[in-house]
Amino acid sequence: MTRRATLAGISAGLLLLGCSVGAPTKSEPRPESVPVSAASADATTTAEAIGLLRGGTAFVNQTSYRSDVDIASQITSLSHTDNVHKRLTVKVTAPGGVIEIRMIDDEVYMKTSLFRGVGDEWTVLDPARVPSDFALSFAPGKNDSGGSGRLIDAIVTARADGPEISGTIDATRIAAGNGISFRPGPGGVFPDSARRHTFRASLDTEGRLVSFLMPEASGLPNASLRYSDFGTTVTVARPPGAIAAPDALYPQLGLGEGK
Repeated sequence: MTRRATLAGISAGLLLLGCSVGAPTKSEPRPESVPVSAASADATTTAEAIGLLRGGTAFVNQTSYRSDVDIASQITSLSHTDNVHKRLTVKVTAPGGVIEIRMIDDEVYMKTSLFRGVGDEWTVLDPARVPSDFALSFAPGKNDSGGSGRLIDAIVTARADGPEISGTIDATRIAAGNGISFRPGPGGVFPDSARRHTFRASLDTEGRLVSFLMPEASGLPNASLRYSDFGTTVTVARPPGAIAAPDALYPQLGLGEGK
């Protein structure tokens, strides 16, 4: 896993979690069998399943929630989000260290020692200096700390069996952003199987998306997204003694690199 993959970027208040993908080798496991074949999962079936998934993420704009992202147990994030009351806390753990973010209305606080020329104290960001791809926002369409929309957009085939949805996803089409994303390995090429990688998702009894899982196969690491704690109060405290973010921080946000 490259340093750039670890510090890929920040979007919607989260470090963009990304992992570089290497070409498959003979020792790597063969791709798992696809649970839904292209023949049986026709366009209508897939559209219906995708509709359930999109409907299952409506809670993002309606109530508070927790989101957990894990990529190969190497990069993880834990966030508590309340878009209604504009509160967010995030903790991202990567091989190089930890990033913490707190948002209160339009205020953004960050603490990390991962960037060059930046200390490990709490800092306050100046919104006017934040790069556009940092995109911190509580606005609809930019406020899902789990990044489920990008995964749903990349689905190729899908079928619903009650609250369980399974199918294939084109990992090369998962757009950059917070949550799960992959980058091609050396040579800038994904394995062909990455374009029809299996996934499975689950809805709870109220139809909310609670898990989206992608197994390890054909050069892709295992990755998971989970939602929980719906309706739980999200309390965010302003860090005492927070200082203005140093000039060195801003160029390293978005797709900038750290140390």
